[in-house]
Amino acid sequence: MTDSPIIAVNGLVKQFGRFAALRGVTASFEAGRLYAILGDNGAGKTTLLRVLAGLTPATRGSIAVLGATNLREVCAHLGYMAHPSLLYDEMSGMENLRYFARLYGIQDDARCQAVIRSVNLDPSLALPVGQYSQGMRQRMSLARALLNDPRILLLDEPFSNVDVRSAREMAGLLGQLRDSGKTILVVTHQAALLREVADEFVWMEAGQIVSRTREFQPEEAK
Repeated sequence: MTDSPIIAVNGLVKQFGRFAALRGVTASFEAGRLYAILGDNGAGKTTLLRVLAGLTPATRGSIAVLGATNLREVCAHLGYMAHPSLLYDEMSGMENLRYFARLYGIQDDARCQAVIRSVNLDPSLALPVGQYSQGMRQRMSLARALLNDPRILLLDEPFSNVDVRSAREMAGLLGQLRDSGKTILVVTHQAALLREVADEFVWMEAGQIVSRTREFQPEEAK
């Protein structure tokens, strides 16, 4: 095992027309740690996550994930949870997971059942996802991101519209996943939920990283 960061970006720029969502971001992230990515709307948090996931190309700058500069080479080691759940409302949770598992080449229903249980849901629940509570939808979306047993999890607003109890349980689960060796980047407006489990709080503003702290500092939240 090397001391090289699991994720490294240098001079990362992402432009949408004349608007620069990322403005020269340089940062590294170590393996087996949980990072909370914080900042106001429009700070560049989601764009950074999407670039790291290979979902949108950088305009300029370099990216290395697991030592690879071609993100297609490591996409099988990434798990991405978007702000929208990206689940099929007419299908049950198990049906959703079974469908996405096939896209990964996973044929074993046991894996689907295991990840559903890992987020404290029942794989035998036949209810369509469209009738799930928001907390259940977020848990199922996290289960989808865990299907391929990724080394890196990139999560965009996993606590959005989730009740306090469910959000705290999800935060605890993320801590357990970090303890199992996964590297986790969480974009959130609810930083206090990660106070006990995050290794570092990364603050973004106007497309740049402006500070990194080991402890959550509420006075920096806006």
